[in-house]
Amino acid sequence: MARGDRGWRRTLIIDLLIACCVTGFMIVGTFGAARDGPQGPVALPPAAFVLVAAAGLALAVRRLHPMAALGVAATAATGYLAAGYPFGPILFAVAFIAFSVGLRVPTRPAMATAAAAAVLIAGGVAFGQDLGTSWVTASGTVLAAPTWIAAACAIGFGVHAYRQAGAQSHAEAQRQQAYEERLQTAREVHDIVGHGLAAISMQAGVALHVLDRSPERTRELLTSIRDSSQHALDELRATLAVFRSDAAAGVAERAPLAGLAGLDTLVSRMADSGIPVDVSTTGTPLPLLATVDHAAYRIVQESLTNVLRHAGPTTATVRLGYAPDRLTVEVADRGRGPLDSAVPGQGVTGMRARAEGLGGTLYAGADESGGFRVRAELPLTVGVPT
Repeated sequence: MARGDRGWRRTLIIDLLIACCVTGFMIVGTFGAARDGPQGPVALPPAAFVLVAAAGLALAVRRLHPMAALGVAATAATGYLAAGYPFGPILFAVAFIAFSVGLRVPTRPAMATAAAAAVLIAGGVAFGQDLGTSWVTASGTVLAAPTWIAAACAIGFGVHAYRQAGAQSHAEAQRQQAYEERLQTAREVHDIVGHGLAAISMQAGVALHVLDRSPERTRELLTSIRDSSQHALDELRATLAVFRSDAAAGVAERAPLAGLAGLDTLVSRMADSGIPVDVSTTGTPLPLLATVDHAAYRIVQESLTNVLRHAGPTTATVRLGYAPDRLTVEVADRGRGPLDSAVPGQGVTGMRARAEGLGGTLYAGADESGGFRVRAELPLTVGVPT
């Protein structure tokens, strides 16, 4: 049996059980309505209970065929009321199914079906019920049942709209989460690959320059190129593994990401590429949360990558400043500085996004000395050492 067949059969069985229970209560309630009605006790023929049972059992298909169920229940209720039987629980079944129509059927056919049921029942009331001597009483009697049906259908519309809004909100949240994950992945890949390729390009250029004059220096540079590419590849694999495990598990039990503990290795690779880097720290270093530690490292890495790409022969400085409430990261060079026509690239945009994502700030621009300076201030959250 196919899964779809099992699904509708299960729904039908559950609804049939509910319909049988409701029908039983409706029959008992109809006995009470006939006994305690305004005209005194009334003996109802079996046909009245057959109509009540037909309306109640129509509940069994209210989810699978709501419009057909409403048609059956409304027809039974119309016959019941047109025969002059007292108002009773039969209208409950009609209203219940009208709610299902509003909940499960598109708006226009649902409104048309509910309106037809309301008109049909209003006609049954007008034909068979005592309308009294006043037009106010008569109109109230005729419109009471249709109004109840319309209200039930309107409630169904409201519940349907609420569910749709919730589903759309959930889908939008999932799309936004997927977009942010793609953006974060792209930012990580950009920083890792960009720095690795910039270092390799610089080292390869120097190797070509000294190839004939210094084979030993060329060997050292080729070794650095191999190490830089292997380091970038290993870091890229580790980063992608983190995102794959997050996507599979939906949680963040992550492998350690790069942090300031790897700053010495980064400085060494920069020196191999011909850019000496001076690192200094002010304040007392404190253990950082992984997010702050990782963002600080990536900002330093991307800033030094930009030095490789744009500054020309130069030196660079990295300053880490620890304060009670923040970590200041500053990277500067004494190179050519930015061109007047330069616009922020993906690297600066990514660094700013990292800082602002933690509630911090980032400045990137020309330095007074003629080079380029990046300064980030990150909220310092003390936690488990990374």
